Amino acid sequence: MSATLLDGKQLAADMRADIARQVAQLQAEKGVRPGLGVILIGADPASTSYVTAKERACEEAGMYSQDVRVPATTTQEEALALVRQMNADPRVHGILVQLPLPKHIDEGAVIDAIAPEKDVDGFTPVNVGRMLIGGACFLPCTPHGIIQMLLKAGVETAGRHAVVVGRSNIVGKPVAHLLMRKAAGGNATVTVCHTATRDLAAYTRQADILVVAAGRPGTVTGAMVKPGAVVIDVGVNRIPDAGRPSGFRLAGDVEFDSVREVASLLTPVPGGVGPMTITMLLYNTLEAARRAGG
Repeated sequence: MSATLLDGKQLAADMRADIARQVAQLQAEKGVRPGLGVILIGADPASTSYVTAKERACEEAGMYSQDVRVPATTTQEEALALVRQMNADPRVHGILVQLPLPKHIDEGAVIDAIAPEKDVDGFTPVNVGRMLIGGACFLPCTPHGIIQMLLKAGVETAGRHAVVVGRSNIVGKPVAHLLMRKAAGGNATVTVCHTATRDLAAYTRQADILVVAAGRPGTVTGAMVKPGAVVIDVGVNRIPDAGRPSGFRLAGDVEFDSVREVASLLTPVPGGVGPMTITMLLYNTLEAARRAGG
């Protein structure tokens, strides 16, 4: 068996084309142009690259993009002031603060300062709480993108056993909730594993659907996967590679070659989950503009 690869690039391209159409329609009918404000503190190469990609995606979708880049020496009060300015700006319907923040800034305080109606990352306590009780909210982009990939691939989640490796607030916890909620792409029985889990393989081998968001390359090997399982690799790790012009190559959290021989469906890295994250950010920004535009 050799797994079929889930093409996140193509799905993202299809969804972005539809989002661009809806953006143009909203602007024509309501005079509202969806706008995304992005705050980048510091010059981390990965964060800078990601923010640049978001700007390009906004432009291609016909959205307004407000990009604020400030040095790593920015104080917490200055960071909060930037958030407050965007909260008050009617051109900005969605706000994204690029993480991680410098260590001297309280990440929670900055996220909490984002107006819930502009929290298109789905990170504020208000949106997280609404998600947990099934209320109207912005879903976190990467977990929501994963659910969309499963739905578009025709993967049946109801009654299946899903195992999530990782318990971060950004991916692990929310994707576990979305997989168990009573909705399309949910109704699964979910197990969450993490760094304190004993005998990880004993759990991963039970998974019909395996989501790996451990933040460590090679966490899951082919021997740890149930034959025919659907494997979603969320990891993006930079591995030193002197043979590449960049000096590194990207690898996921699963051992791609061995897992591909066991799984039925597998997301590649790059080109799997990654493109869906920015796509769902655009999706949320469009929805925020609709709500603001009446």
